[in-house]
Amino acid sequence: MLGNFTYCNPTKLYFGEDALKGLYQELPKYGQNVLLVYGGGSIKKNGIYDDVMAILKECGKTVVEDSGVMPNPTVEKLYEGCGEHRKARWI
Repeated sequence: MLGNFTYCNPTKLYFGEDALKGLYQELPKYGQNVLLVYGGGSIKKNGIYDDVMAILKECGKTVVEDSGVMPNPTVEKLYEGCGEHRKARWI
């Protein structure tokens, strides 16, 4: 064990038909830049990608995407994503 520590990871989840509207409440609380991480592409097939991107654009956010991230990603995938996002010059 690494010794004594406290870890807090609060998460807010929005459920239901109007759940995406919660982004309008949450996005103003954070900075200009958004890292959008997603997996194999079902987000695009089911249409949620376009809806999220429209809201992000409407809220004036700058988006960098990391697609193709598998469940329980490897450290190599993490480093690959970090390298790509450093190129965006905002990380």
